[in-house]
Amino acid sequence: MAAAEREQFHVCQVKRRRVKATGGYEPFWKVKTVAEALEDADTEFRCKDCGGALKLYKRRAENGSAAHVEHKLKSDSEYCPSGLHFLKATDGREPRPSQFPVR
Repeated sequence: MAAAEREQFHVCQVKRRRVKATGGYEPFWKVKTVAEALEDADTEFRCKDCGGALKLYKRRAENGSAAHVEHKLKSDSEYCPSGLHFLKATDGREPRPSQFPVR
């Protein structure tokens, strides 16, 4: 029996901080590969296309799949232009931002 097809992203947005011109810090989102985000110990992730929440999967074994992220919500995958369910849809749906974006 074949394994179920799973959504896998290797690029996402991570939340970072930068110094504001007026002093203090401000948050911003930066696009990174999942491998880079893990190396940099980033902790907040979101989809670069829809802004939805993602679940992180770290590489568990040397011969296992590479570190990646997947949408937490099926509804995000159904309407994200990179989502597995969106790409498989045949009903002509239009992409849209997540209904529950990570801010």
